Amino acid sequence: MAAAAARAETSPGPVAIVAGAGRLPLLIAAALDQAGRSCRVLAIRGFADPATRRRADATVDLLDVRGALDTLCAWAPAGVTLAGAVARPSPAALLNTLAAYRNRDALRSLASGGDDHLLRGVLALLEEHGLQVLGVRDLAPGLMAPEGRLGALAPDEAAEASVEAGRALLASLSPHDVGQAAVVASRRVLAVEGPEGTDRMLARARALARRPFGLGRPPAGMVLVKRAKDGQDLRVDLPAIGPRTVTRAAEAGCLGIAVGSGDTLVLDRAETVALADRLGLFLLGLPPDPEPSR
Repeated sequence: MAAAAARAETSPGPVAIVAGAGRLPLLIAAALDQAGRSCRVLAIRGFADPATRRRADATVDLLDVRGALDTLCAWAPAGVTLAGAVARPSPAALLNTLAAYRNRDALRSLASGGDDHLLRGVLALLEEHGLQVLGVRDLAPGLMAPEGRLGALAPDEAAEASVEAGRALLASLSPHDVGQAAVVASRRVLAVEGPEGTDRMLARARALARRPFGLGRPPAGMVLVKRAKDGQDLRVDLPAIGPRTVTRAAEAGCLGIAVGSGDTLVLDRAETVALADRLGLFLLGLPPDPEPSR
């Protein structure tokens, strides 16, 4: 990926940002602006935030695969990055929209598996059209979590044990098409992220934390752990935290948040760290897993 990023830097074309929901598309655009690199934004209608739409050079429907490809190819970009959240289209949407009619074969292929399959299919489709896909790490490495403590607080012994248990759990789940986060307390797994996302998983953990322990309060060492899957293509679907994650984790009773360094986004880092300090949560960047011995 470093070689791809280097080639993109020397290419005369802009970086194309395909923008879904959230602040990430504009954070990438700001990083590119600061680096003196040109970019163009293709906003996904119904998902891109108002501020992103105001910055956008073009807008496309989520299911209009052909329209998106035509626009991107016309821009002749140095690279394309996918940024921001989108909801997986329903089968009814695939069958009943005009865009689905225009792109039925491509959409049917992309939608035939889980999220991992869908993302791999999107990457393959872009590359088949001569578009080089870049990740956030290539374009805005300053958005990635560093290793070590991010804020003022550090985990205690109970939290450290829960962090290690959560890290091992997520590593073991890497081959499966599940989420990238878990809540662990006293080395007991309270919740694993599924299609509902981190916020709803934390709400579930908040309810479960009190019932099985019978304490009326969160159990010792309750933490949120987020990291990319082993072998994941880090150009897309990186785990991320931000101020909202910190707020939800605090509401759930977590003592802190541990994330994979170099593979997890920290959005609005200064605000995220300040909020964690104010709410009494530690933020920790986990070192990469050691290479397996041969």
